[in-house]
Amino acid sequence: MNSHNSSTNPDGNSTAGNASRQGTLYGIGLGPGDSELMTVKAARLISTADVIAYHSARHGNSIARSVAEPYLRDGQTEERLMYPVTTETTDHPGGYQGALDDFYAQSAERLAVHLRAGRDVVLLAEGDPLFYSSYMHMHKRLSPHFDAEIVPGVTSVSAASAATGVPLVEGEETLTVVPGTASTSELLFRFRSADAIVVMKLGRTFERVRDALGEAGRLDEAFYVERASTTVERVLPAADVDPAEVPYFSILVVPGRRNNPMFEPKPVPGELVVVGLGPGHDSWTTPEVRAELATATDLVGYTTYLKRVTPRPGQRVHASDNRVEAERAEFALDLARRGARVAVVSSGDPGVFAMAAAVAEVAAQPRWHEVPVRVVPGVTAATAVAAAVGAPLGHDFAIISLSDRLKPWSVIERRIRAALGADLVIAIYNPGSASRTWQVGALQHTLAQTVSPDRVVVLGRDVGGPEEQLTITTVADFDPAVVDMRTMIIIGSSATRVVPRAAGALVFTPRSHRPVDSADETADQSVEQRLEPVPGGTDI
Repeated sequence: MNSHNSSTNPDGNSTAGNASRQGTLYGIGLGPGDSELMTVKAARLISTADVIAYHSARHGNSIARSVAEPYLRDGQTEERLMYPVTTETTDHPGGYQGALDDFYAQSAERLAVHLRAGRDVVLLAEGDPLFYSSYMHMHKRLSPHFDAEIVPGVTSVSAASAATGVPLVEGEETLTVVPGTASTSELLFRFRSADAIVVMKLGRTFERVRDALGEAGRLDEAFYVERASTTVERVLPAADVDPAEVPYFSILVVPGRRNNPMFEPKPVPGELVVVGLGPGHDSWTTPEVRAELATATDLVGYTTYLKRVTPRPGQRVHASDNRVEAERAEFALDLARRGARVAVVSSGDPGVFAMAAAVAEVAAQPRWHEVPVRVVPGVTAATAVAAAVGAPLGHDFAIISLSDRLKPWSVIERRIRAALGADLVIAIYNPGSASRTWQVGALQHTLAQTVSPDRVVVLGRDVGGPEEQLTITTVADFDPAVVDMRTMIIIGSSATRVVPRAAGALVFTPRSHRPVDSADETADQSVEQRLEPVPGGTDI
């Protein structure tokens, strides 16, 4: 029970000094339609209330009242709250929402009159009062001023699931409940990423919902349940339903595939998909990547990355060292050739200094030509670090790896010089490791010899992870010792700015082109003329 000793009523009048008892508002969940599925408490409160209120359409009939009728008694006052509109067509000056807002305000005042007079009001709600119910609109308006109690009810989701006779979710399966009024793009997103699905508010939305289920490949798994728990309940495959005969009180149920008898796994050839988990935070793993991980028979990847994935029962996990990319690619391709659905797991984006290129290089060999290979993108470290400080990648930029394990340092130097000479923002990947300790120092030396000391440098360590650290500094103050393999470096262009703000500094590179600043040499001057030998590296 929510108790409120209020000083004002919905009409703004003061109740200070009014010692008379006010009534209590009860939001009563009636369950899905069968009067015997109502709770004992709901039945008791209905039979003892002074006032029974319920919503209805303009024809005046109320499903809620019909469900509660066995528990009504003579002498009770009834308040029928008749909706002025049931579709989005209205001549109200405020449109559909304006008409509803006025209706809710007027209805709340009608109930408030009884509550002020000390009469308890039971407001009937199909299903559960706080689950897609009209009750909540009265609750929000009245509960700040009067005592209000909510009696939960069996939802139509539970009744429809019971009508199918199929377990809805089991184990780690998730349930997604979607209103049929959602946009087509939202429906597709939910249908493709969910295990089990329930779609409510059908009626005129059914055809669009059915088409979205079909496009998502889930229509053949869906049950249609009409007027669940009532004497006119109907259950049939959703694909067999005539859209013209679908009432509002109907539901689509797609049980999880673990128990769904309508789900028939289609034989599919083996394939390999390379996925990116994002740079660290689970929320940065895209729904598309999650779907690929869920349907894979085998997960292949570097041990550290695979620890971020929770395999489902029956999934095989193949972890390996980070230095055997070609061997890992061959292993994954061989699994796929033998019929497995293989997900090769990378962090960040798989196409940026990650496994997509390694897999593509091996898959280009003639012996793997028949194996399907796909790449699913992910959030990459450069964009994650950039977003954490603002928009330093707002104009042209280059991405360069400092790792010389797969290419000579002389190539890395040449590319850094070219990017600096072109006045590009540079995102630096793989700056250092236990076996590579001097490269960041060599980068710092190059920067000191090439650009102005106040050039912006951003260091992002473990961005999106539990040890996230962000540092905004300059070339003059850049300390290579603080950089490790988990750090991303962003070197600004001459136009990159740092703006101090109360909520934290904002770094950005304007989208419009600006000439190189006066402190730097002109971009077309030969960089080789301005550089000294780099310690630990090759002479430039």
